[in-house]
Amino acid sequence: MASIRKVAVVTGSNKGIGFAVVRGLCKSFDGDVFLTARDEGRGQAAIADLNKEGLQPKFHQLDINDRSSIERLKSFLLSTYGGLDVLVNNAGIAYRNADPAPFAEQAEFTCKTNFWTSTWSVFGRVVSVSSVLAHTAIDQCSPAVQGRFKDPTLTMEGLEKIMQEFVDAAKAGRHLEEGFPKSAYGTSKIGKNFMTVIQDRDIRKDPREDIVINSCCPGHVQTDMSSHTGPRNIDEGADTMVYLALLPPNTTSPKGNFVADRSILQWG
Repeated sequence: MASIRKVAVVTGSNKGIGFAVVRGLCKSFDGDVFLTARDEGRGQAAIADLNKEGLQPKFHQLDINDRSSIERLKSFLLSTYGGLDVLVNNAGIAYRNADPAPFAEQAEFTCKTNFWTSTWSVFGRVVSVSSVLAHTAIDQCSPAVQGRFKDPTLTMEGLEKIMQEFVDAAKAGRHLEEGFPKSAYGTSKIGKNFMTVIQDRDIRKDPREDIVINSCCPGHVQTDMSSHTGPRNIDEGADTMVYLALLPPNTTSPKGNFVADRSILQWG
């Protein structure tokens, strides 16, 4: 990719923290930055707002729950740039505590959106947005379930099996009985953190050089997801994400870690 312009993609970035990550990358990343959104109108409006700040992000439609949308972006990136240099997995959902949706529905859709993602051809940096609520959720797991998550030989296939078991147990109203947490959001972030560990372990065997994968917590930020109750503004929330996306060549740490406030957190 040395002769091709570099490219960064931020999922779910027409507002909130993702929008701030695009802003930060536009100021510091040496390449093209793509703001993505499910709705093209909202995405283009966000582009216009950043243009007013003198920034020049590009736009591509992306719905991470729509396989055809994912494939269109993937094909575009491969044909135009040969792949992807920076991926910030920001898109996600969280049901509010008072949401009347049945827990079975919350578990299935939250894990689908926050955990199951596409396979990308990435050459440089991957940042997956997680949460410190994964700490609480893993503590709520039974010793047996914790042991399965923490198994150092756990594969992506094995992790996906555990996550599917949670969704199936939630649908049957047996998730607590089977040793899973009471939080669909927290469980999805357990999956995201262990996915990072597994991907890091696997990528170290990859012949491509200098690929760094981390997950992170942006903190409690004033966004729609938090009902604008967080103490941090979106730029403060985006800080660690931009930091991880711009880690210098040959970084050895953080690598395969869970990071908050630019520091590695031990968890689980």
